[in-house]
Amino acid sequence: MAGAGISTPSGIPDFRSPGSGLYDNLQQYDLPYAEAIFEIDYFHHNPRPFFALAKELYPGNYQPNLTHYFVRLLQDKGQLLRMYTQNIDGLERLAGIPPERLVEAHGTFATATCTVCRRTYEGQDLRLDVMNGTVPKCPTCKGVVKPDIVFFGEELPHNFFKYIRDFPLADLLIIMGTSLEVEPFASLAGAVRSSVPRLLINRDSVGPFTWGTLRPTDVTQLGDVVSGVGALAQEIGWTQELEALMAQVNRRQKNKNNSSAS
Repeated sequence: MAGAGISTPSGIPDFRSPGSGLYDNLQQYDLPYAEAIFEIDYFHHNPRPFFALAKELYPGNYQPNLTHYFVRLLQDKGQLLRMYTQNIDGLERLAGIPPERLVEAHGTFATATCTVCRRTYEGQDLRLDVMNGTVPKCPTCKGVVKPDIVFFGEELPHNFFKYIRDFPLADLLIIMGTSLEVEPFASLAGAVRSSVPRLLINRDSVGPFTWGTLRPTDVTQLGDVVSGVGALAQEIGWTQELEALMAQVNRRQKNKNNSSAS
């Protein structure tokens, strides 16, 4: 389970940190209140603030960091049952975690849907409009095309309910970079069997790790998330493999960018 805290080392601000979070820096969009930018009724009234923010967050503007590649390494080693993420930045996909191993609980920019005729699009179909500051419109019906981000007032993606099958099968739950404040995502921390170890790698103690309902097998590693994940990789002897994986993907990305430029 992961939240915004695994993406802040990549330069993406979280939503709630006082002073630096996205919600504290939305005055420029002339919103009635910060959360309105993710409210579906407000979006139908005025989609421009959301698309201004989308230009900042759109996949490709930021690069994955060590935490994302650690999860990719879990996948490569056949140890990843599923990654449940609250993030909408797409860094998990960019790190090479297969979409079928991902549950993007709050949606994704990878796909989009017309708000009127419900025609579906690939996220890349919107990129040019978003980067140009234009609200993307459906060529079929001229309705606004909205990335498949879950707004307040919308249902969670259908695959979120994979947790009903996944969590009873897990033999370890790693929780990192999340406040565990947003439901129903937060409740997933209690969905594994009581005998299953839960490892929290986080800036602060959160959720059941704070309420005094600790299980005997719970472990907390508090502080910087990247440092915590790095320490875990070192403890299990994966440091060299992790560094090699990051170098390999970054090299591939650099070559791709160079070929695109030429």
